[in-house]
Amino acid sequence: MITPMTTEPMMLDEFGARAALAGLGVALAAAPLGCFVIWRRMAYFGDATSHAALLGVALALATDLPITAGVLVVALVMALIISTLSERHISTDALLGVLAHAALAIGLVAVSLLPGHAVDLDAYLFGEILIVTVQDLQLIWGGAVAVLALMAWRWQALLTATLNPDLAVASGGNPKREQLILTLALAIVVAVALKVVGALLIAALLIIPAAAARPLTRSPEGMAVGAVLIGAVSALGGLQASFMFNTQTGPSIVTLAAIIFAVCAVLGPLLARR
Repeated sequence: MITPMTTEPMMLDEFGARAALAGLGVALAAAPLGCFVIWRRMAYFGDATSHAALLGVALALATDLPITAGVLVVALVMALIISTLSERHISTDALLGVLAHAALAIGLVAVSLLPGHAVDLDAYLFGEILIVTVQDLQLIWGGAVAVLALMAWRWQALLTATLNPDLAVASGGNPKREQLILTLALAIVVAVALKVVGALLIAALLIIPAAAARPLTRSPEGMAVGAVLIGAVSALGGLQASFMFNTQTGPSIVTLAAIIFAVCAVLGPLLARR
């Protein structure tokens, strides 16, 4: 007969391993994309797309689709709407501000109005990494591999279109096509990250590791690698901190990332003087 004293560590090990793999998968997917979000000044773009994730949850529950599929569809539609409207001389800041908050509010209302569904809003707002399943891990790592493959395949074209659109056009590139590729990658990251850090914190996991790596590196590739490392440390360290201090895991991951950002912001100028 197995006593609770022997089963509890086994359960913690199993849940902890799944949570760690989920955090690493999201960090790998979000970090390189976060670099482009910073370079293109798309922080609000990420917010609006991630906040729309709750609408995806409502769509999935109402139509019996998998949650990830519903979130992916709505995040992609929202990203395409933003891209289209931003080309029509509408103030981008105002547009993104309206869409980000409207999407979050409409998503919250839609989820709460669903008949016959008891929805844990905290899990979707702040993430619930400790209850990821094997199927969740497959989706997270499948999405991470897809995003990394997309970034690797289009890296130079994306970089040229981001840093010098005129040069991209002159060399036969299509900046609008690269924008659509980034839009697709962002939608995938939102879909796979929802269960890990939640709709309110996805944009933070995109931006903070990349911003922390920026003052410590001297090339775009170095920044992307640095962002991956910082994202991984934040995910694993935040998970450990949530166990130690009994705090929510998603916010703990983002809090550690913010601390690392503060340290890097101080060390960056000091290292540059040497």
